Amino acid sequence: MGLKDSKGIFANVMAKTEAAAPALAKSASPHLRKVSEGVKELQEKGDALDRLLRDGAYVTEIEPDEIMPSAILDRFEGAYGATAVEDILASMKERGQIVPGLVRPHGSSYQIVFGRRRLAAAKLLGIKFRAIVRELSDEEAIILQGEENTNRNDLSFIEKCAFALSLEQAGYRREVICSSLSTDKSRISDMLKIATAIPLGTIMAIGPAHEIGRRRWMEFADAWKVSENAHHKVVEVLRLKMDATDNERFSIALAALKSKFIEPAGDSVEVRANGFLLATATYTKSGARLVFNKAAPEGFVEFLTTKMEELHAEFMKSHDIKG
Repeated sequence: MGLKDSKGIFANVMAKTEAAAPALAKSASPHLRKVSEGVKELQEKGDALDRLLRDGAYVTEIEPDEIMPSAILDRFEGAYGATAVEDILASMKERGQIVPGLVRPHGSSYQIVFGRRRLAAAKLLGIKFRAIVRELSDEEAIILQGEENTNRNDLSFIEKCAFALSLEQAGYRREVICSSLSTDKSRISDMLKIATAIPLGTIMAIGPAHEIGRRRWMEFADAWKVSENAHHKVVEVLRLKMDATDNERFSIALAALKSKFIEPAGDSVEVRANGFLLATATYTKSGARLVFNKAAPEGFVEFLTTKMEELHAEFMKSHDIKG
């Protein structure tokens, strides 16, 4: 496909979406509002796509297996799985891939610059990936990769922090990191302080935490520095809260860091019924602790508390213990 044909396609796409946008924006339907947001994103990409199609760039269709991943990841594990891309998967299955991604030549194949979710969807659908092919230096590619993701609302603050640290560790200049994340040196400095202070394993255990911004992550980093045995505190509390959301895990971990009391590590036993995990019993030097899981039926804990005296008496009798 030539440059002229490619630009014509995008002109048609933009014209149709611009005409549809006002009606969609006024709709009270959450589904249509989501479509409207997608339309707006297409409109905003119009100029960028036009710029990318200059200087000998062209649009083509490529087998997904011929495209190598980016050298530096900007999202956490699971961001490109079937569940994470189900919306774009459904859209591409129904209407095809409207907006191409961007790749650059990489040896005898290609390397993705942006459009990784569309690429993941193309793989799952077993179709070719439509992409703009353009010669780019490492710095140009990483700036375009960062700009694309920074302009999206679904990239969380802590993911940006981890991305900034990866760029610094890879040897990119501070100016390049600023351009990639579309921010200034002061904000990048804060991001790097956070990502350096908190171990990556801890950040990954919490997750993207989209509702948590710079201020609270700075609070977390400060608490991590002064907390006695911080790693153990967070690991222990998150191990018992794996069913919590990532935003909840952040709050749980921060509360553990701020706690002055630290429970020594102990053995744990899972309490199950009919194959479901009801609770986890943890045995420590200061005593035992029973934490109920969400699988416990509503009202079960209250029922158990009413039976506690009876159960205690039964235990004492069966073990011939004088109370």
